[in-house]
Amino acid sequence: MTNKSLGMNMSGTSYPVVVISLCACFLFYKYVLQIYPSIITDQLMQEFHLTGANLGNLAATFYYAYIVVQLFVGVILDKYSARYITTIAIFACALGVFLFSRMHSLLAVQLARALMGAGVAFATVAYMKLAANWFSPQRYAFVSGLLATAAMAGAVFGEAPLSFAISKLGWRTCLMMVSIAGFVLSALFLLIVRDAPTCSNQLNVLHTPLHSFSNTFSVFKNKQNWLLTLYSGFAFCPIAVFGGLWGNPFLQTAYHLDKTQSSFLVSLIFIGLGVGSPLLGILSDRLGDRRNIMLCSTLISFIAMSVVLYSHGLPLWFLGSLLFLFGFALGAFMLVFAIAKEMNVASLTATVIAMINSSDAILDAVTEPMIGKILDITWDGNIVNGAHHFSLHSYHIALSILPFYLCAGSLLILFVKFKKQ
Repeated sequence: MTNKSLGMNMSGTSYPVVVISLCACFLFYKYVLQIYPSIITDQLMQEFHLTGANLGNLAATFYYAYIVVQLFVGVILDKYSARYITTIAIFACALGVFLFSRMHSLLAVQLARALMGAGVAFATVAYMKLAANWFSPQRYAFVSGLLATAAMAGAVFGEAPLSFAISKLGWRTCLMMVSIAGFVLSALFLLIVRDAPTCSNQLNVLHTPLHSFSNTFSVFKNKQNWLLTLYSGFAFCPIAVFGGLWGNPFLQTAYHLDKTQSSFLVSLIFIGLGVGSPLLGILSDRLGDRRNIMLCSTLISFIAMSVVLYSHGLPLWFLGSLLFLFGFALGAFMLVFAIAKEMNVASLTATVIAMINSSDAILDAVTEPMIGKILDITWDGNIVNGAHHFSLHSYHIALSILPFYLCAGSLLILFVKFKKQ
């Protein structure tokens, strides 16, 4: 089957949109897989007899595999076909969800979770790589900003809508349906996506130096790349940890909410991030001042997160507004990808993006079980419906690491050398 038979014109403007839309679907899928454990924490703790640390480790298995694979993702996508590699990655994700929905031993679901993590390691880098191949440099910043919108749409779906479906159908049935969607997406990616335009005047990347070990090593020698990598990790980890695992049980304890209510409120973080990322990207282009936008936005997110964690009795409308603001402000973290692309040669786009992307997973993999361990240490022995129930005081202590990360990210921004816009 060819693109012509599918009614697509690869030389026109519609086909790149189709390509990037399928990449966006993979990002959507990635965040559904990343988020869903947060809405079945009680079920997982009951069925597999987990403590807080055990639950954190189960969720973090996703990131352990992600980190290992992420070390090679950039080089693989820069050297080999993004179409075939990404198709395999999506299929691996779907297979992981399928196995997770069917297995009844802790080891088996951990391996299934690891398979998901290995597959989704390709999602962000494939999106950025194919965006660089199919879109002009003038449109790249905007298209890369839409990455967060697609990803956060997946995170939103992984909260309230999926929580509602699980309450009606059960978590195993719902995850089975999620796996089927992944198998369909992998087939569509294989049939439709091509790596790059055939005409060299359409592909900026074709005129860049060939991939080599020395060029790859130059990415890791650049101190600015390391600053951007660390900032990205400190800025995004609070969203991934709070939205991906511990935010739902915290809100249920602190504000006496049910699962659907807490899932809806957590989804506002991802809605804010999806809206804020492209808007703050446009603002930074117009003002030509990425440093102050990133600095102010990260500090705003620190204030919003701190109020949510340590204030009591907030009206739900105000709590929701703060969570939306927290996500919206952290939309500025997506600017690191545009900055990194400007600092490095185009043929190494996937390598530098994979480097930056790895910091998120590393911090997530460390932080989720660390918070679970702190909760276990401060646990007062209370058990509800067969699962450990942690006090508000325990959550205050354990989640205090998240505002600290945001402060550290703000400090790092001061040392990044930005190019004049």
